[in-house]
Amino acid sequence: MAGDGPADSPPPPRERPWLLPYNRKLRHLQGISIRNLTLTSAPSRLPGKTIDDDAIPSTLKSPTKTLALKENKSLAHSRSSSDLKSSEDAVRRSNEEALHNGSPRKAARTTIPKGPRRRSTMEWSGASPLTRQKKLEDITGGRMADTFFSLHVDGQQEPVYISEVVDKAMNPNFRFFDLGSSGPGVTRLDKLVVKVWAKNENTHGWQYLIEFVVQLRALQFIGKTLGKFKHPLPQNCILFHMTDGIYTSFTDLPVRQMLRNDILAPPKEHPDGRVLKSSTYDALMRLSTLDDCIQDAIASRDKLAEEIESILEQNKEGISTIEQVPEAQERLRTVEAAVAAEKRRVEAVGRRRDELQANIYYRRERMEAGQQLQAQLGKGLIPERDKHGELKTLVEQTTEDITGQRRRVCEDLQIIYPIEPIPSGKSLAFTIRGLPLPNELDDVDEGVTAAALGYIAQVVSLLSPYLSVILPYPVTPHGSTSTIDDPLSMNTAKTNNLQTYPLFIKGVVRYRFEYGVFLLNKNIEILSNSLGLRPIDLRHTLPNLKYLLFVATAGKGELPARKAGGIRGLMRQNGAKSRQGSMDSTATASSAGAPETKDSDDVTNWAITRADVAKANSLPTFPKASFQKRNVGLPGSRLREVG
Repeated sequence: MAGDGPADSPPPPRERPWLLPYNRKLRHLQGISIRNLTLTSAPSRLPGKTIDDDAIPSTLKSPTKTLALKENKSLAHSRSSSDLKSSEDAVRRSNEEALHNGSPRKAARTTIPKGPRRRSTMEWSGASPLTRQKKLEDITGGRMADTFFSLHVDGQQEPVYISEVVDKAMNPNFRFFDLGSSGPGVTRLDKLVVKVWAKNENTHGWQYLIEFVVQLRALQFIGKTLGKFKHPLPQNCILFHMTDGIYTSFTDLPVRQMLRNDILAPPKEHPDGRVLKSSTYDALMRLSTLDDCIQDAIASRDKLAEEIESILEQNKEGISTIEQVPEAQERLRTVEAAVAAEKRRVEAVGRRRDELQANIYYRRERMEAGQQLQAQLGKGLIPERDKHGELKTLVEQTTEDITGQRRRVCEDLQIIYPIEPIPSGKSLAFTIRGLPLPNELDDVDEGVTAAALGYIAQVVSLLSPYLSVILPYPVTPHGSTSTIDDPLSMNTAKTNNLQTYPLFIKGVVRYRFEYGVFLLNKNIEILSNSLGLRPIDLRHTLPNLKYLLFVATAGKGELPARKAGGIRGLMRQNGAKSRQGSMDSTATASSAGAPETKDSDDVTNWAITRADVAKANSLPTFPKASFQKRNVGLPGSRLREVG
């Protein structure tokens, strides 16, 4: 047959090694690579039967399979992996055979109804791209691994070489190496042990994969490169890169190729085509002449080396000087850079100095201008000081006059609304204009209590402007029907936007009356605080008011006379007798030569002296329990608990 010629022709001869088997040593080994890396063992046997569609009962009587069985052609592979040919191809093939055989009959026109093509049963034929990608990743993850190897020789416990780690590779290529540094005891050996470690995603840590004892004489030559080597390599095949090519060890290489591995390179042919059995005289003479030339060249090389060494020794100082030039230049550049930096710093410091000098000059001018202005102002300071002294004296006099007028007003209020002790002997029990007001408002006369509270409201409203204090709870004095407002209360009225509380008991809710009395006592407390006083108990209305008036009328000197304003009836006649609530005023009047009257004895009978005030400060307060019981239910209570 025509096609048998190329198939039977011998393959072209491969490349030949230059090293004889007994000349291969470790010094010729340059690198190692691994091909077809596999971490799992191969299956022990092949499947006994091809998995095909023959085992499916539904396909035994299909029309397409019947047509395929009629064709007298052996199947190269399972038809389930590819589409069967159509019926038209079968008819056309039968017609061509009839024409080729020269049969006079007409070509068959038999047509077979077209049916659905057989479904492809390939595993990935209908899979999605994601499934294919995952399948490919699983396969590569199981085959690709991280690997490294080490070389060991007999007589040494430690490895002579350890390679780098190649990540994620099925055919790892390691870097070339040189074993010359290990010494002649290693480089002259022709036997070594290669140990390979590997790991991948399916293994836990590094796995000791291969231990291969290599005899360099038994290796088989592959070629300079792997490009022209067509024979398949086995699993975990280790390739040795020598100086003349690539070697490996396997047993399934064809015998024809194995016999050629040890054959040396063919002899070089003569240019004229003649075969010379020995060397000629001319060739020998040329070799002798070449040897003489080589020896002469070696002697010339040694002589030149000696001359160069002598020249270098003679000019050693000059050479050292030349070698020092770059160092000196580098040092010079460093010094120049430092000088330039210092110049820049000097310039910056000079500019800063000029700025400071200009600033100092400017400040001196401003200081001189300020001194001149201060001297001009100092000339008018003396009369201003005299004027300031006069104004200060006038202010002090005005303050004394205001205090005196306040004393006079409080004295008049004491005369108009006298607050006297009850002769029953009770402690801190007083009357105002003869109307008693007990500290406890339980079981009291409603009319008398309302009238007394009306007087107190009148006194508080009159003291507010004279003491320059704005009452937080405005008082509306109407005698026994006086009221007090609480603008700070959250429960305001709908009409006046204020909450008004009565100071009388009759006709009102009890807690509103008590809250009104509490607000009145708070006004008295605020007036006392303006004079620096702190009431002992907030419920003592008349004692606190008496104490306030007593302190407000205290002072030295005579009380100022009322300015009549043209009304003779307002002229003050009894200036010394009017101070009935203070011993200081009485002492002042007696010292001024005023006649003593019986009123001074009356003052000592009921007036609160400073000793009484000190005694009152030391009195025990009301119990806390009774105070809380009294103030239960007061809205917005701001009472201070005592005890």
